[in-house]
Amino acid sequence: MSDQLSLYGKNFSSRLLVGTALYPSPAIMRASVQASAAEIITLSLRRQSPEQQQGRMLWDYIRESGCQLLPNTAGCKTPREVIALAEMSREIFQIDWLKLEVIGDDYNLQPDPYGLVEAARELVKRGFKVLPYCTDDLVVCRKLLDVGCEVLMPWGAPIGTGQGLLNRYNLQALRERLPTTPLIIDAGIGAPSQAAEAMEMGFDAVLLNTAIARARDPVLMAQAFKLGVESGRSAFNAGLMLKRQTASPSTPTLDMPFWQQGHETLQE
Repeated sequence: MSDQLSLYGKNFSSRLLVGTALYPSPAIMRASVQASAAEIITLSLRRQSPEQQQGRMLWDYIRESGCQLLPNTAGCKTPREVIALAEMSREIFQIDWLKLEVIGDDYNLQPDPYGLVEAARELVKRGFKVLPYCTDDLVVCRKLLDVGCEVLMPWGAPIGTGQGLLNRYNLQALRERLPTTPLIIDAGIGAPSQAAEAMEMGFDAVLLNTAIARARDPVLMAQAFKLGVESGRSAFNAGLMLKRQTASPSTPTLDMPFWQQGHETLQE
């Protein structure tokens, strides 16, 4: 059976999205993306200049890879900044996909919920396919859906912390209350086991960057995350057992152990 990720009418076999920043070199970035088998790659226009050699190499690779480019508005703090950068991105890449970020706090890089909804509303009107980076706030998520976003990207933890899923209650509530909305855990994932847990909870995909780029061996870590996401998705599809408060034997017993039953039979 096909189990593809569907976003804005486009299907993907991989449920792992990766970023292109912080790698030791463009060559390692390229090898890591290939090892991850990701089909969606994020790129920050604000932090990469097309005039710089490294920036050109990144952009050239993304075009050659055949992956879906997901430009992001990282570093923007106002809807006005976001919209200007989004239009520039669409002009350069000729695509209307956008990872929307409106940062409200410099300490934990938490999204500004008011600016996020305002920017999303305007971007949708302009024809963008918006994937907003947001917190795990159900009310904010609903407002983003109301203004036309079809995909949501709630954080697991603040960007780059590697803390994993800090608020499992809120995340589980999002999954249960928005059952038909594609939900992608974005930010805070630090280990493949954390990515697997997110997938086991029923999230549709995981987006990460730092955990791979800052690993001792980014290529090997990319492969580990690929397997973690696949394992978590398989576990979700298989159906996890229900947790119990009391012990339950894994081997049922009917009367006496088999060796005692055999002994009684011989005596007879």
